[in-house]
Formats: sequence, C-alpha cells, structure tokens
Amino acid sequence: MKLQPLHDRIVVEPAESEERTAGGIILPDSAKEKPLRGKVVATGPGKMLDSGKLAPVDVKVGDTVLYGKYSGTEVTVSGNDYVILRGDDILGIITGSSSKAPAKKEKVGAKK
Repeated sequence: MKLQPLHDRIVVEPAESEERTAGGIILPDSAKEKPLRGKVVATGPGKMLDSGKLAPVDVKVGDTVLYGKYSGTEVTVSGNDYVILRGDDILGIITGSSSKAPAKKEKVGAKK
C-alpha cells in the first residue's frame, strides 16, 4: 500500500528511539522519548495560496528533518509507523554528517 499526502502534508518515517543513555543505562519502552527527527518518505504537491498559485513544499523525499514534539499525526500503514506533518510543522532540515556529537555552542558576544 502506498501513502500519498495531500496539499502541504509531509509523510515522515521517525528515527529509532535511543535504546541506551550516554552513560550506558538501558531505557525501557516507557522511558523512551518520542523521536523528533525522521526521514521524508513522501510529500504533497504544496499549499494553494489565496492568489490561486501553488506554493511547493520546502522539503524533498530523502531529507532528514526535525519536527516539534507534539506535531503531526502518527499512523501505521502496512506495519510501518509514520508521522504526517504539515509543512509548517517542519522546524529544519539536517544536512552534513550524521554524527551524534552535539555541536559546540558559542556564547553570543563572546570575545575570541
């Protein structure tokens, strides 16, 4: 079965939840946090503007995206879990390396 979203909807396959903490503690299912990133598997054609023009979706199939904790609707199709989001629910696209090390934060106004 194929899932094709309508309008500015985006179908995302959520990333797997972390099984262990950074300290090596195994997390039970009840303690795992809902993933906030996933891979785009399908997009709709875009949002129809008041002017009658079609505004295309900003992401494409294969992009890894970040979305809000309580965004979207969770669905299961053919045994696979997906989240259907609006284009406005996407917070950003992850590009570059997929390392899990956090980036260094620089203080605003810090002197070098």
